Amino acid sequence: MKHLSTVILGLLCLGLAVSLFVSKRNNDAQHEKDAETITSVSNLLASSQTEVAASKGEVITLSNRLETCQSTSLTFSNEMIEAKSALATAKESLERQITDLNRQITQMETKTRASNQSIADLTHLNAQLTNQIASAQASLLQANKDYVLLENRFRRDVAERVIVERKFNNRKELKAQLEYLYWNPSKEISEDRIREGLNVVVGKSNLCYVIAPE
Repeated sequence: MKHLSTVILGLLCLGLAVSLFVSKRNNDAQHEKDAETITSVSNLLASSQTEVAASKGEVITLSNRLETCQSTSLTFSNEMIEAKSALATAKESLERQITDLNRQITQMETKTRASNQSIADLTHLNAQLTNQIASAQASLLQANKDYVLLENRFRRDVAERVIVERKFNNRKELKAQLEYLYWNPSKEISEDRIREGLNVVVGKSNLCYVIAPE
């Protein structure tokens, strides 16, 4: 019975030893694994710290760039405001210039219409004057023709009178005329009837003046 207890106790001790050995081996393996994990985590932490430091540098750089961008944006915004103000001023000036140009164009159109009307009136007046001149020239030409005809008639009448005077200054002609009047009596011709139809006026000293045609 005692021997059996010893065996059992030995087996228990052996089992305990085996269990301890296995546990120790597992613990060593776990320790190595934990050490590797800790080393990996430490390396990762160091790498992370390095990346964090680099990120901080990048963040600082980005922050500086952001500040620069904000400053540039503020400057651009101010320039944009100034440009908008200048554009509004230029627009107002351009609108005033356009208004002035439209007013000048309207005035020029009014002056042009007045000038065109004046040109039309002058053209009409020139046409009237041209017609009047043409009519006056035609009247003058007709008057010259009439005067030439009247002058020729007057010359003929004068020539006939001279011929008659010369006949009465000739004794033979006068005697023949007296005999003709004796045998062919007619009404006595007055001085007015003598001048009738001659279109002349006899003044003092028997000077004759041509009557202008109507």
